[in-house]
Amino acid sequence: MHFRGEVLPFLAATVVFGLVLALVLRVCGVNCIKVSVISSCAGLVVAGYMMYFFRDPDRVTPLDSNAVIAPADGKIAMIVNVHEGEYLKTDTVRISIFLSLFDVHVNRSPISGKSKFLGYFPGKRFFTFDEKSSEFNQHNAILITGEETSCLLKQIVGPVCRRVVYWPDHDNEVPLKSGDKIGMMKFGSRLDLYFPVDSIKVNAKVGDVVRAGETIIAVFNKEDAQ
Repeated sequence: MHFRGEVLPFLAATVVFGLVLALVLRVCGVNCIKVSVISSCAGLVVAGYMMYFFRDPDRVTPLDSNAVIAPADGKIAMIVNVHEGEYLKTDTVRISIFLSLFDVHVNRSPISGKSKFLGYFPGKRFFTFDEKSSEFNQHNAILITGEETSCLLKQIVGPVCRRVVYWPDHDNEVPLKSGDKIGMMKFGSRLDLYFPVDSIKVNAKVGDVVRAGETIIAVFNKEDAQ
């Protein structure tokens, strides 16, 4: 099991949390032995969760050039047809994946192609199960252009998350293979994918549990792909 280096500031904050808790307990008159036990246990629990949250397990991506791979762990929350008029400028199918606080939060490319970072867009913080969050919440937008289709990917923040990050070059297009790591949602909780509606055939269903880099959620509709 691997862990992301981004966990280090959170582990440092956990140490500070433990020290502050110990100080508060002493001020409240708790004896030293109980202070040591309580603050140590609390710190270990928080540190353990941070390590668990920032885990980065190996994944084996299917060797299927026709497949669209899940870019995030979680549950398929919505599959809807919407018009995307800003980047793809066409009718699209949007696949929304909801991540719980216990899912792996490392994101991977759903298709092979050239990835372009479109920017971080400030906005509101609706709960991510709310339909409005897809359009109005703060998010990163990434456009991946492949041979068979293009994909607009949004890393969306919720009401209490910290931030979402995109690791490749922000200023230039970057070639990616399906399943390559592209970023992380640091307590972000929703990822949306947009594809031109006739370019793929979705085989995932609402409620399906998926794994980033492994689960096939759709296949290219090669006859109609644009």
